[in-house]
Amino acid sequence: MLEFLKKLVGFGNDIGIDLGTASVLVYVKDKGIVIREPSVVAIEKTTGKVVKVGLEAQEMLGRTPGNIVAIRPLRDGVISDYETTEKMIKYFLEKVNSSKLFKPRVIVCVPSRVTEVEQRAVIDATLHAGARSVHLIEEPIAAAIGAGIDISKPYGSMIVDVGGGTTDVAVISLGGIVTSESIKVAGDKFDEAIVKYLKKKYNIAIGERTAEEIKKQVGSVYFRDETISCTVKGRSLVTGLPQTITITSDETFEALEEPVSQICEAIHQVMENTPPELIGDISTRGILLTGGGSLIYGLDLLLQRETGIKVEVANDAVSCVAVGTGSALNHIETLEDIHGKKYDRQNNA
Repeated sequence: MLEFLKKLVGFGNDIGIDLGTASVLVYVKDKGIVIREPSVVAIEKTTGKVVKVGLEAQEMLGRTPGNIVAIRPLRDGVISDYETTEKMIKYFLEKVNSSKLFKPRVIVCVPSRVTEVEQRAVIDATLHAGARSVHLIEEPIAAAIGAGIDISKPYGSMIVDVGGGTTDVAVISLGGIVTSESIKVAGDKFDEAIVKYLKKKYNIAIGERTAEEIKKQVGSVYFRDETISCTVKGRSLVTGLPQTITITSDETFEALEEPVSQICEAIHQVMENTPPELIGDISTRGILLTGGGSLIYGLDLLLQRETGIKVEVANDAVSCVAVGTGSALNHIETLEDIHGKKYDRQNNA
């Protein structure tokens, strides 16, 4: 009977969530990444009912009628709209949990320097969304695991995870973070910088989705051998009418100079706080870039020039954190002993 009860308690999926500012990736144990959707929720104002979540909701940004609002409930790597975040997590959990009777155990990624209040918001939202228990894992740890680094070894590895809301810089050794820095400068700040640049130079207003497309198509933080360009449509701030302009990769280099310099500064800060022995390891092994923001053209080349250390972008950089979280699911029983406390409905304190 005891063995039967143990098996019964194990029913339901073990789920890992990369709860990003720009997108949510959901990893189900033994299945891999099953959801990869934008972190956007469309809600009916009067009833609070969720209309759309993910990609369909993202397409509604800036285009919703008066009774519907499209919300990005996470900003700068943390929850900015608690109720909407809870509804979004609940939607994804219900979508992937194979058992309707048993609630899943969940691991959620958080930035390396997240505050206790911000941790509590993630834990509470996930529990209220339907999780049986919640573990937290720091994003650099998950990114390193997902990139294939054996973090248990006694040598230093530097991870720079550039997401949508935050950039996490960490030195990892013997399974833990030796020193780290988390700044609220990443993909979203790149988009904001492009919006401000076009407003200042061309007197044209564009939305965040258009800025993101510019970033993906011609965004550069290091000069290209050949300049490329793309056509942009926006609203003239002079006439109020539609206006079309062409923006080049050289212009995005200028626009992105400030946020990228802040990332360089964070890396230098972490290096200054790293023990000399580990700096030697990093000099030999190099720096690994993960996260969607790391895919912007030239970031690896720029950081290599600034640090004098080899810099590489991880294979499938966007999925590293989610894959690492998925690997942690195999050790969920011991995770609280290594990375922190387990939170469940009986011990939610």
